[in-house]
Amino acid sequence: PMFRRFFNMPDDGEGNERVERSLGSGIVISSDGFILTNNHVVENASKIIVKFNSEKEYTAEIIGTDPPTDVALIKIDAEGLPIIEMSDSDALRIGDQVMAIGNPFGVGQTVTLGIVSALGRNIGLMAYSDLIQTDASINPGNSGGALVNMKGELVGMNAAILSRSGGSQGVGFAIPTNMAMRIVESLRRDGAVERAYLGVIPQPVDQAMADYYGMDRPRGVLISEVNEDTPAEEAGLRDGDIILTVDGDEIKNPSMLRNVISLSEVGQTVDLRIVRDGKEQTVAVKLGLLPTELGGTDESELPDEDETLDGVTVRALDDRVRNMYELPPEIDGIF
Repeated sequence: PMFRRFFNMPDDGEGNERVERSLGSGIVISSDGFILTNNHVVENASKIIVKFNSEKEYTAEIIGTDPPTDVALIKIDAEGLPIIEMSDSDALRIGDQVMAIGNPFGVGQTVTLGIVSALGRNIGLMAYSDLIQTDASINPGNSGGALVNMKGELVGMNAAILSRSGGSQGVGFAIPTNMAMRIVESLRRDGAVERAYLGVIPQPVDQAMADYYGMDRPRGVLISEVNEDTPAEEAGLRDGDIILTVDGDEIKNPSMLRNVISLSEVGQTVDLRIVRDGKEQTVAVKLGLLPTELGGTDESELPDEDETLDGVTVRALDDRVRNMYELPPEIDGIF
């Protein structure tokens, strides 16, 4: 660069068109050319080239993408492709051995071995996530590649890592097969994803809340607010209700509630097991279509125009909260 300036030559790229290239992996899910990958692999791409281990190349088109789950479906013009067998990702257990397949750093097809370190992770990179954590090495270029069990069956799609160096440090994440394929069905059929919603703002249940409601331990999620003109309001849900299960599936945190509801069919009626006034009861809710103005996420994820307190939800103190924290009635404030 110094000599370029000395001879009055333009810097590299100055005055020239710059072409950026990215690299990722994919999973063939049908013999006629449908391929599953990450949205961030193909996002904003003007051209997508799919290259197989045999060196054969195809130009792909995007069938649909779903940024809130980081799932994308692309298609190449091919027939008779070998496809991967699917496995029930809900059957995974912590400690199961898995293999991550992909093209790390562009060196070529690579397989790494590890275990399932955790399930149901949410690391804040996606609006809807129920990630598999693994210590199988996942590096740049692995995104969109297959995470398989020891039978070679697909259990997840490599999606992200947590790293201080940019390389693998044993904390990688994959989107479970069951979630990814549910999104694929919608993308293949409609080119987009329609999501169901309740219309509540949930928050975790801590020990103080569990004690206040007479629960043996913290479980479920607390409804801090029921929004107007929503399926939740129509079903009679109230502020202060605690949702324990949805159709019998235990709900452990707000992220899990959001995932379960969003992956349900619009118009489906679900049974919520709730705690109200210290007693358990069941409430049937007919799920509605998540309004497009919410940007594909539930109300609890909409940022304020002023982002100073981005992610913070507050309400005025009421008698329930005063009793919970033993506050005198003259104390006013928000929580």
